[in-house]
Amino acid sequence: MFFWSWHKNSISSYILWFISGLLITLLISCTTPKATSNGEIEFWTMQLQPQFTPFFTELNKTFETQNTDNKIRWVDVPWNAMESKILTAVSGKNAPDVVNLNPDFAAQLASRKAWLNLDEKITPEIKSQYLPKIWEANQIKLCGAENQCETTTFGIPWYLTTTVTVYNQELFKNAGVEKPPTTYEELAIVAEKVKSKTGKYAFFVPLIPNDSNEVLQSFVQMGVNLVNDQGKAAFNTPEGIKVFRFWVDLFQKDLLPPEIMTQGHRHALELYQAGELSLLGTGAEFLKTISNNAPTIYDQSGVAPQVTGNTNKRSVSVMNLVIPRDSNKLDAAINYALFVTNSDNQLNFAQQANVLPSHNDAIAKYISNLEQETTKDIVTEARKISAMQLNTAEVLIPPIKNINQLKKFIYENIQSAMLKEKTIEQAITDAANQWDNLSK
Repeated sequence: MFFWSWHKNSISSYILWFISGLLITLLISCTTPKATSNGEIEFWTMQLQPQFTPFFTELNKTFETQNTDNKIRWVDVPWNAMESKILTAVSGKNAPDVVNLNPDFAAQLASRKAWLNLDEKITPEIKSQYLPKIWEANQIKLCGAENQCETTTFGIPWYLTTTVTVYNQELFKNAGVEKPPTTYEELAIVAEKVKSKTGKYAFFVPLIPNDSNEVLQSFVQMGVNLVNDQGKAAFNTPEGIKVFRFWVDLFQKDLLPPEIMTQGHRHALELYQAGELSLLGTGAEFLKTISNNAPTIYDQSGVAPQVTGNTNKRSVSVMNLVIPRDSNKLDAAINYALFVTNSDNQLNFAQQANVLPSHNDAIAKYISNLEQETTKDIVTEARKISAMQLNTAEVLIPPIKNINQLKKFIYENIQSAMLKEKTIEQAITDAANQWDNLSK
């Protein structure tokens, strides 16, 4: 009964998504101008107040001193409210001039040409100042009439995070696990040991479409292409079936908590802090949260590199700055976005926030500073691991149109196989067919 109720809601969500997308497309094509104050640049970020209020107060003051014709109006939006607020603002032609988003969501509106194509405004010299793979994560291929396609840049890279493995050394000891896993194969072995010896779960991977990309990324890490050059499903292969089976087997062996179908990454953090998980894939910035909420667990914790597959690929999460094409201050907005993301400002923010910069000079200085760090704690160690992983890290999920729908189809069908409502082969076939039908 529970699963059916959830499935009905997902169908309703799909219908709502389709209608919303149609309305957004129509509204974006309207010509109502945005009304803003002269010289004022409106800048939206995601949940950075109050922790970073002093940083942005000083940053904006410096910019205004250097650009006396402009004032910055900084608006900080709660994380879970950003998508709905920016959709409403873009649809009403009243969007801010600069917006902090992630490529996944920004790509949804980029496919409807809501953002300025930065290739028209930013020189190759400026582009070369950013990590190449990270710049590419802010590009999308748009196809028009007669299947004529062009790649456009919709965002300027800002700060990055790479996942590290935080693990409970006490639980590992009790389970007879000598070292943290580095691959998914090792992860499955650790999961069995932890469950049989301690009765606890080794790890938690959210399987709800509006949360973590971890399971979707695992396909790429295990050597599976999600889509082909024509945008059709490419995961219905023997390799893709192996990934489906990997997650289904773990669940059916009771090596994954049942809440993976209803809870997100926050719940994984809560379970780890309660001593109910032996390891957690998360960003180095979350270690402070663990330290504050569960100091005993923090003291028992160690850190290791991100778990990956046979490709040795590691994921990186990107935050960017996008500029709505309807802004009446395009040049000033670009100037401000490049100021926020320049080498010095990226480095300062990264050091305060325990994240990584995306600017070449800034990341070089960041790593150099870490190498000179004499403090021996897991936060420093996590930051070092996170930074060094950038050598092999990339955005594993391409910024393609309707990427969240692809995740939804895959996650829902994995769940159906986990609950024995479908065979693994039927589940992966259904996911591929749903995607191909949507992308027609």
